[in-house]
Amino acid sequence: MSGEDLIGQARTGTGKTLGFGVPLLHRLQLPGDGTPQALVVVPTRELCLQVTRDLTDAGKHLGVRTVAVYGGRPYEEQISALRNGVDVVVGTPGRLLDLAEQRHLVLGKVRGLVLDEADEMLDLGFLPDIERILRMVPEQRQTMLFSATMPGPILTLARTFMTRPTHIRAEQADESAIHERTRQFIYRAHAMDKTELIAKALQAEGRGLAMIFSRTKRQAQKLADELTERGFAAGAVHGDLGQGAREKALRAFRSGKVDILVATDVAARGIDVAGVTHVINLQCPDDEKTYVHRIGRTGRAGREGVAITLVDWDEEPRWKLISDTLGLDKPQPVETYSTSPHLFTDLDIPTDVTGRLPLSKRTREGLDAEPETQGEAAKRPRRNRRRTRGGKESRGEAEAGARQDSDAETRPARTRQRRRTRGGAETSAPAPEAPAAGGEADAGERPRRRRRRRRSGGGEQAGEAGGSARSGNAEGGAA
Repeated sequence: MSGEDLIGQARTGTGKTLGFGVPLLHRLQLPGDGTPQALVVVPTRELCLQVTRDLTDAGKHLGVRTVAVYGGRPYEEQISALRNGVDVVVGTPGRLLDLAEQRHLVLGKVRGLVLDEADEMLDLGFLPDIERILRMVPEQRQTMLFSATMPGPILTLARTFMTRPTHIRAEQADESAIHERTRQFIYRAHAMDKTELIAKALQAEGRGLAMIFSRTKRQAQKLADELTERGFAAGAVHGDLGQGAREKALRAFRSGKVDILVATDVAARGIDVAGVTHVINLQCPDDEKTYVHRIGRTGRAGREGVAITLVDWDEEPRWKLISDTLGLDKPQPVETYSTSPHLFTDLDIPTDVTGRLPLSKRTREGLDAEPETQGEAAKRPRRNRRRTRGGKESRGEAEAGARQDSDAETRPARTRQRRRTRGGAETSAPAPEAPAAGGEADAGERPRRRRRRRRSGGGEQAGEAGGSARSGNAEGGAA
């Protein structure tokens, strides 16, 4: 609150957003002149939206103007919001740099700077962008850096751009990085049986919202589609989706229209959704930091949670390393199938459930019930495709009703004619106007193809002589 530089280190789910948000809002000079006075830099778009919402709710009675600046959205609406005047800007590094270099974002009056999830920005390769942003803001400022871990590059960054920062840890030095209220189950499962196992685990007694983390984008989308086909209300969040589709899935998950969110690690950092009781890792996480942040989506703010990790046979060495690093004392996963009795006992699953959700329990509205925002609807203009055939338009651009009323106008008759030939001459050529004889008329319609037989010796001459004799007889008969 006094304006000193600060380094905050705490476990996920301990309320770091309001930890820096309250001092940031307290030091604002209101009403402002429209130039940003505070800047919050976050690693992901989803976290950007969440921090913006939390700061907006915290400062709604102060008249604080907050805007989110992130990629995947048109520049125009963000530039318009900046021109209308803003007090706090929350954004991702790439879009912040773009707008600052285009002189739409003025950083010359920033009095408070926050770097949230700094270790994640380091992992994503944003550290050079962060250094460029730090050089754009005034030297006389308050800088607050928050990170779950403190690797070497983050410490170097703090020493370079911060002035005698105060280092605060929100837990004891020997305290575990994982909440004690989170029950962890590690199963060794076969890849072909994971979907069936997850479908049964999602029918456990007392399950609220659930998040499933996948290593790849394709696996996340595939699992979401399979769970939807089995009757569950599931949505997906991954990098292959557009920003509008990702925001729509998160809104539906927060509002309860879907109760299962299948995501990659874009949703593993800082996303705080009330009521998440189960977190499932489809594969073994890459390292202990990823594991901590994934299962940190449950068991937040003193609540209880369940974390399930499915480990393949070839991932056991990696899991043993994670277990030893975090001190979990679970080095050997339990071999588990969708029919294993201990699965139903551990997770409190009724013994009569199947891999499909019963019709009586399909009470969620689903992802399609979540309306799109005006920006998402306007972003996808309807394309009118014109199909041509032979260089001419075969279907007009009229409306559907006009197409039904006059098919002849929108679909003109084809003018292309095919020509059939035989022996180099057209077989469909028009007949002469006044044929002299029937034989000549027939010859004009279909000319006779002359065949030549090749035989050894004088066979060829005999054949030609025979042909001459036949033509002579024909002339005599005609006479």
